Amino acid sequence: MAQCRLIMFFASLSFIAVAIDASAGDADPIYKACIQECEKTGCVTDKCFQHCKFSSDGIPVDGPWYFQEPLYQRWKQWDCHNDCQYHCMLAREEEREKLGDKPVKYHGKWPLRRVYGIQEPVSVALSALNLAMQFHGWVSFFILVNYNLPLRPNKRTYYEFTGLLHLYGLLAMNSWFWSTVFHSRDVELTEKLDYSSAVALLGFSLIVTILRAFSVRDETSRVMVAAPLIAFVTIHILYLNFYQFDYGLNKKVCVGMGVAQLLTWASWAYVTRHLSRWKLWAVVIGDGLAMLLEIYDFSPYWKLIDAHSLWHAIAIPITFLWWSFIRDDAEFRTSTLLKKTK
Repeated sequence: MAQCRLIMFFASLSFIAVAIDASAGDADPIYKACIQECEKTGCVTDKCFQHCKFSSDGIPVDGPWYFQEPLYQRWKQWDCHNDCQYHCMLAREEEREKLGDKPVKYHGKWPLRRVYGIQEPVSVALSALNLAMQFHGWVSFFILVNYNLPLRPNKRTYYEFTGLLHLYGLLAMNSWFWSTVFHSRDVELTEKLDYSSAVALLGFSLIVTILRAFSVRDETSRVMVAAPLIAFVTIHILYLNFYQFDYGLNKKVCVGMGVAQLLTWASWAYVTRHLSRWKLWAVVIGDGLAMLLEIYDFSPYWKLIDAHSLWHAIAIPITFLWWSFIRDDAEFRTSTLLKKTK
């Protein structure tokens, strides 16, 4: 729901807020010259790339098939230009480090080192862990409401938000899956899938936030709340994918939905007497800390760990607390409704 996804939104601001070609490293004349030279020769210092004009031993790439890159490695889609950018970035950063200069961003991102062709290995690993945590939380909730808690005579659960939370769990797992893919390899398709999944989850989280915080249980009222938000989010996703991928507009939309959720949950946690409200407070505070990581962005440690990857790490315990609160809420609402029926 809202809290779990808020930190995903704030973390994405590090990518949204910076235009791809607006970073300090992009304007470095040495870096630019390195790329131009690399695309002509296919080499950066002593490193050469088969998919550039020449292979490492000077043989043209369009020669025999056995000089080509193996098929099992082509999933990375690192072409000549991308490899030149990457190795020129590393070479330039080594020179800057020797001069005592601090790292700078290139194309909107810190100079992170690849591992087995994976663009941001730490973020990928932590995204996969978050996917696993979402799966665990959703499955434990499913088992609780369907097998461990009493059911109505029609075999439906007493908890009024079961269906919504099942859909939330599926959207959350989908979003973390595409986050894993996007951090593995940042191309136009993976970027659009990651951002679209994030916006869809953020919008649905806002719907669930409003319905739960205001105890909206009537189907007609739920439709009145959900319909305009679903329409808005759908139009926004279509706009991003098929008209213009506007980072600034997407940032404003996400900020609006994210702040609305954060304020709604904080207000509800303040006024409610829910026994597990402390878990909700912990999630809200965790979201705030995650936001600070993005505001006070810092250069990566060991060229592997940056603020964004640390946010992924914070998301793991917050996801655990969030689903724990949901399970407690299901037990609380079921107990309350059972008392009313007696």
